[in-house]
Amino acid sequence: MTVHQLSNYTSTPATCSSYARHYLTKNGQGHHDSQAITNSVAMTKHDEATKDITTAQLSSYKDEFDSDIKNKLATLTISRESYTNALENREVFLEHPPVFSNKLAIDAPITNQMSSGRCWIFAGLNMLRQKMMKEYNLDSLELSQPYLFFYDKLEKSNWFLENILATLDDELDGRVVQYLLKDPIGDGGQWDMFVALIEKYGVVPKEAYPETYHTSNSGQMDGLVTSRLREYAKILRNEHAQGKCAGELRAHKRHMLEEVHRIMAISLGHPPEKLTWAFYDKDKKFHEFKDITPQQFYKDHVKQDCTNTVSLINDPRNDFMKKYTVDLLGNVVGADKVHYINLPVEDIKRYAAAAIKAGRPVWFGCDVGKCHSRNKGMMDPELIDYQTAFNFGASTTKAERLQYGESLMTHAMVLTGAHVDGDQVIRWRIENSWGKDYGNSGYLTMTDKWFDEFVYQIVLEKDDLPKEVLAVLDQDAVVLPPWDPMGALAK
Repeated sequence: MTVHQLSNYTSTPATCSSYARHYLTKNGQGHHDSQAITNSVAMTKHDEATKDITTAQLSSYKDEFDSDIKNKLATLTISRESYTNALENREVFLEHPPVFSNKLAIDAPITNQMSSGRCWIFAGLNMLRQKMMKEYNLDSLELSQPYLFFYDKLEKSNWFLENILATLDDELDGRVVQYLLKDPIGDGGQWDMFVALIEKYGVVPKEAYPETYHTSNSGQMDGLVTSRLREYAKILRNEHAQGKCAGELRAHKRHMLEEVHRIMAISLGHPPEKLTWAFYDKDKKFHEFKDITPQQFYKDHVKQDCTNTVSLINDPRNDFMKKYTVDLLGNVVGADKVHYINLPVEDIKRYAAAAIKAGRPVWFGCDVGKCHSRNKGMMDPELIDYQTAFNFGASTTKAERLQYGESLMTHAMVLTGAHVDGDQVIRWRIENSWGKDYGNSGYLTMTDKWFDEFVYQIVLEKDDLPKEVLAVLDQDAVVLPPWDPMGALAK
């Protein structure tokens, strides 16, 4: 699941909707300490325990609260300010200035996904442009996210309808069919879905297919297409119940996709079939490439084989050195499935740091809303001091947060730097896609401790990995359920 940028970020409860989770949510420290709760229960008399909340119980809570003068001070401070601002740990910022011993040579202009969940596309294209800017001696370059967005919606519609055809005999109120109906064309996506799009449709520069209102503000268009897709699902299931054959249903599907295409073309305009790429380089020299297709632009100018990449995840719930996939996760029918290799976080960090030292950016997925300061552009597990204000801190592990719904992959960005002391990475530099007014001129500083707790995925070239890791790709994949948090970035 991916993020829509908001003008202001506020902390929200862990029970917020998946749509809201991509914004700054409740800090990971916001759980009751389990030992403190156990001690409190042990002190409660059995005859005082009731099913409902009693007046005497509330009175006891108030007396206990009022007995500690610190609670009054906390109320005076926190009741008029956000947790992020009121409880900000100044020491974290002082310890981790936005300075990095290893940083990519090129700082490309910061992009802005606006009110849409296209982070995975932005991160992918931001990564691809680095090599292009160096080769063509460019000050700036932005590749068209709307171009891939158009085809992603069309492909996801087809993916959804094909899955409806595959589940015609399943119960309508069963978990799988209801999962398919919940969010059939969400803005989110995974790395392998990005690769599937560019391999099929290529890439174009932003000026060849710029933003429209509905690429930058995707909610209404998504709602319209989703409504139509659910009605199509009803039609296909009803026609199947009436005895129509698979060929008739798939022919009907063709007309359904034509209508989706019409919605997209009206909302975004037709994507280019050919284009001219003209620009001045840093030396004011003019360049022009005429009459090229998006596929040619990708092959001849982007010049990166994205099929030669591997997604690594850190999922401590499951066995390491195993290959995983998520059932029903994808966009392009017939493309390679989404695959991950599960590794310990220390291995993932070591490989990511090596890629950055070699001058290559790293696409990664994380739970962006945890322990995050928008104004300062900082991410650290100790960033917000809940312990001082509320007398409790974090008590769950990374695996437990995944198991209990407290964390999941919500946002994709690009690693562009690492500050190393000896053999230890201290902090990481991140290029985001929420505009230059966010964080440190559009960049984030992520501490290594935050990486440990809330980074779930990185993408590397196969040449970056040892043979024993690459050998995992030959395994049969362990299939995770469609609703697994390792697939949440695609929502």
